[in-house]
Amino acid sequence: MRHNMIFNIAAATFLLFCGSSAWAEEMDPAAMAKALPEASVMLDQGLKASARDGTPISAKYEIEHGALQLSVYTMKGAQFSEVIVDHKSGAIKKLEPITDAGDMKAAQTQSAAMTKAKLALDAAVDSAVKANAGYRAVSVVPALDGGRPVAAVVLMKGQDVKKVTEKLD
Repeated sequence: MRHNMIFNIAAATFLLFCGSSAWAEEMDPAAMAKALPEASVMLDQGLKASARDGTPISAKYEIEHGALQLSVYTMKGAQFSEVIVDHKSGAIKKLEPITDAGDMKAAQTQSAAMTKAKLALDAAVDSAVKANAGYRAVSVVPALDGGRPVAAVVLMKGQDVKKVTEKLD
């Protein structure tokens, strides 16, 4: 019961901070906690791997069609793509242009934040993980807070979920 309440509060805060993210509403901590150990690639490593296809502007572990996947949004010029990184090897499995209107709006918002950022998302993830021993990053989404770029990093330890904010300037 306590974990559910903590997760619901964290999810609501994440939604308010990052906009309309279906992932925060749909993420099941129990399912993610069960699937995450099969991933040998850390979130920051996935961000670095996807950089060959553009500047990473967000990343998340998600359960898609019953399987764990690591999804990274990237930008290259005015083009936005979703890069699926193999969560076991770190290799790029798939690269698709973002065409969905909701995903495009999210990518544009994230791009605006990253345009003002001086630090890359992998540095924000690394900092958040180091400051929260035993936790693992499962998502990172940039946003502007009072015109300043920040990253919302969602961390998990077992089924315990917490969100921390890291400055990107």
